Amino acid sequence: MLLFAVAEDAKVHLTSQTRIIAAVLAVAFMALILELIRRGRLQERYSVVWFVAGLGMLAGAAFPGLLEFASDLMGVRDTNVALFSIVLLLLLGLALNFSVIMSRQAAQITRLAQERAIEQARRQVEEGSNGDTAKATQRSRS
Repeated sequence: MLLFAVAEDAKVHLTSQTRIIAAVLAVAFMALILELIRRGRLQERYSVVWFVAGLGMLAGAAFPGLLEFASDLMGVRDTNVALFSIVLLLLLGLALNFSVIMSRQAAQITRLAQERAIEQARRQVEEGSNGDTAKATQRSRS
């Protein structure tokens, strides 16, 4: 009975100081993403996901009631479980996204290696046939 009473009273109670720290961390995270883009260490197409995650962090800091709303939508009594589930789903989505990107790049690398091998084989055949022609020309002159 006590467990259910505690679960029903699970509300998001963030102090002003905690909300400010969370907002500062979210803004710092987004600034880090922009700095990585500026230095060329993160491509723009991959940064969108991380920037949206930073905006989500900022929204969570500014509006702590959003987590309660999300937990109600998910049918979860405890907001911590909802937050954990959301983060887990985000990480699984990122892992799947990067697996798709890696698969695509591995296929491109394989294709490029095959094309390069074909070009090298053609070049060797051309050099071989040019060398045979040059040797035949030298023999006919002698």
